[in-house]
Amino acid sequence: MKNLLIVLITVAVLASCGGNKTEKNTSTKKVTLTAAGATFPMPFYNLAFKKYTKETGLLLTYGGIGSGGGIRSLKDQIVDFGATDAFLSDKDISEIPLKVVHIPTCIGAVVIAYNLPGVEEIKLSNQLLEDIFMGKITDWNDPKIKEANPKLTLPNLTITVVHRSDGSGTTYIFSDYMSKISNEWNEKVGKGKSLQWPTGIGAKGNPGVAGTISQTAGSIGYIGSEYAFAQKISFAQVQNQSGNYIKPTIESISASAQGEIPTDTRIMLTNSSDPNAYPISGFTWVILYREQAYNGRSKAQAEETIKFLNWIIGSNAQSVAQSVNYAPLPEKAIELSKEILKSITYEGRAVLK
Repeated sequence: MKNLLIVLITVAVLASCGGNKTEKNTSTKKVTLTAAGATFPMPFYNLAFKKYTKETGLLLTYGGIGSGGGIRSLKDQIVDFGATDAFLSDKDISEIPLKVVHIPTCIGAVVIAYNLPGVEEIKLSNQLLEDIFMGKITDWNDPKIKEANPKLTLPNLTITVVHRSDGSGTTYIFSDYMSKISNEWNEKVGKGKSLQWPTGIGAKGNPGVAGTISQTAGSIGYIGSEYAFAQKISFAQVQNQSGNYIKPTIESISASAQGEIPTDTRIMLTNSSDPNAYPISGFTWVILYREQAYNGRSKAQAEETIKFLNWIIGSNAQSVAQSVNYAPLPEKAIELSKEILKSITYEGRAVLK
């Protein structure tokens, strides 16, 4: 299935570039943009892409194949840009033939979603998250869960952990958080887009995990918050670094990004020290090549790519992000992103005027 999607992306890109390899026509009539990657921001991207097409006439297509697939698609030069919730490490960047830059597009929350009939709210401490996802607590009526939730009547159900089966930035955000709050997790499982899971069953993409949880009584897993909202799946209040139990809201997600942001924007926002922050939050990025004259791309293709990315970090698109429960970018991230976009070139000359 993944190979088929890559073939389709390739065809779309070739079609969009066809006839543009030698001419420097900037008309949007001969250009489409193709992207692929993270499922975490898909609800935002689907709406934003449609809005941009309606406003400009430029056609954009997006394949939700996971962050790992987005990185591979950019590396294989079959998309105009990739999308990932896990920034590329220095090692990752060294394995890609051209210089890659990161543009954050919004901030999202990874929620701990669960399916417990009759239980609408539950609190999960760091220790409980470790014990459940390490497979040490296997039943919902375990005394440790009852102790943290004394007012709840917990069912006698076996816990089924649901995790991602594909390379996933959502997994990276979740495992980055777990590595910060649990020494055992950090030593035995670690962080990454793909993991050797100590327990549970796998499902593909945020939609797959959300669907499995909604259909499986006793299940628990991690998904992008919008998938929980859309499918009316319950999610836990999670203990943050200050010891507060926090729900994911626009305000609590935004609070996670109040600290310093490096000039290349590569930073994880998990386990924020802000007492009001939801602790499993993170940027999601678009990744693209700094030099756009590659693989037969036209100047028009490069110009339309940068125009769109300049638009998606602006107020028009950021309001769309909020409408589907993603937090807008802080001003510092927008400023840094604009500087990065100014550095992007076509045949050595800046694309953004």
